[in-house]
Amino acid sequence: MTKMTSAYANKVIRKLNEDKEFWLNKEREGSTYVAAADEEPVIPDYDYENVAKQIEELDARILKVKHAINVNNASNRIKVNDMEMSIDEILVRMAQLSNRKAVLDIMRKRETKKRINSGYYTTRKTSPEFEYINYDLETVKKEYERVDAEIAAMQIALDKYNQTFEFDVED
Repeated sequence: MTKMTSAYANKVIRKLNEDKEFWLNKEREGSTYVAAADEEPVIPDYDYENVAKQIEELDARILKVKHAINVNNASNRIKVNDMEMSIDEILVRMAQLSNRKAVLDIMRKRETKKRINSGYYTTRKTSPEFEYINYDLETVKKEYERVDAEIAAMQIALDKYNQTFEFDVED
C-alpha cells in the first residue's frame, strides 16, 4: 500500500496517462509501415507483446489509483460551513451550484426594461415592444452572491482536504 493525497494521486494519474499515450503512439506509429515495391523496407522497431504489456500495466495502475480516489471520495466526510458532506457529495453539489450560478449571472445582468428590436415595422405594428424582467433584481443579485460564496467555501474545504488527507492506494 502507498499513502497518497488526492492532489498527488491526480498527478500520478496524469503521469500514467502520459506514459500510456507514449506507448499508444508507439503502437500507432510502429504497428504498420509503408514500403515501395522496388526498395528495401525500413521496418520500425515495434514489439506488439511488449507494447501491449506496457499499456496493460499502466491501465492496471490507473485503475487502482482511480478506485482509491473514488473510495476516498465516497467514504470520507469534511465540514463545509455548518454541514458535513462526503467529497463526492461536494463535487455533485458544486456542479449543481455552478449551473445555477450561470443562470443567476444572466438574470442579474438583465436590464429591468429593454427595447426589442424587431427590425422592420409593418403597417400593423407601429409602436416598439419592450421586454421586462419578471423578478426582483436585488433578490437575484443576493442569491448570486450567496451561491458564489457557497461554491467558494466548498472549494476551499476541498482544496485543503485534497492537499492534506492521505489514503491508501494498492500497489
